[in-house]
Amino acid sequence: MIKSMTAFARESSQSALGELTWELKTVNHRYLEPLLRLPEELRGLDTRIRARLGERLHRGKVDCALRFNPGAGTPVALELNRPLVEQLLAAGDALAALSGRDTRPTPFELLRWPGVIHEQERDLDQVGAAAMALLDQALDSLVTTREREGARLAQLIRERCDRLEVCVEQVRERMPEVIAETRARLTERLTELREELDEGRLEQEIVLVATKLDVDEEMDRLTAHIAEVRSVLERDEPIGRRLDFLMQELNRETNTIGSKSSDVTITRTVVDMKVLIEQMREQIQNIE
Repeated sequence: MIKSMTAFARESSQSALGELTWELKTVNHRYLEPLLRLPEELRGLDTRIRARLGERLHRGKVDCALRFNPGAGTPVALELNRPLVEQLLAAGDALAALSGRDTRPTPFELLRWPGVIHEQERDLDQVGAAAMALLDQALDSLVTTREREGARLAQLIRERCDRLEVCVEQVRERMPEVIAETRARLTERLTELREELDEGRLEQEIVLVATKLDVDEEMDRLTAHIAEVRSVLERDEPIGRRLDFLMQELNRETNTIGSKSSDVTITRTVVDMKVLIEQMREQIQNIE
């Protein structure tokens, strides 16, 4: 299915671990370019996140932001610094022996001593697993949005292909008249020279001019390129670059037709064709 490169997704989850929020924003780019913004304690997920993005996305600049707020009621594990407590107690015993009176600190006095207790490092494995699971949800939402927008772009391109085919047929129908009119003008202009030019030479000159005006090959190639655009739109793979190449080919053939034409009607039709091709090219810049 065709995917646009422009989309946005936001997913949040709340648990005993705290609140996690992913925001994903993508815009068009030639390649896949992730820009990650992660909390300091979750920077270890960088490689895994990039790999996951690469599995689901192929092109586009991806602004990928994760926020983590630990829950206010999240239990905190406290750890006692036993070596320090033992040193403090030994110091109290030594002081008591020197002073002749009991100077051992009470347990609560010891707790107030810097470094006696500290918070254990938060177990981030569970937080990381929850963040990756939430990332999958955000990517599901993002891809769905990209597919929905891609379907709209595909429809716009198909409509312009229809109009482009109409223009090609208009040129094809007009060309015999242009050649006939050109032949008549040449014959009229060369009437005075008939005595100097034999009929065979005159006919050769007319055929030569008609050959230069003929655009059948260009129109056949245009028709083939339009058919290829329709075929590519049905593929279930990234197609943006292939479509961009086809737009170049369509533009080249249209320019050739315009350069060969001296007919006002065909020139106007060529301008319409170039407008349609440029409109398609602008839409294709957003296709993955």
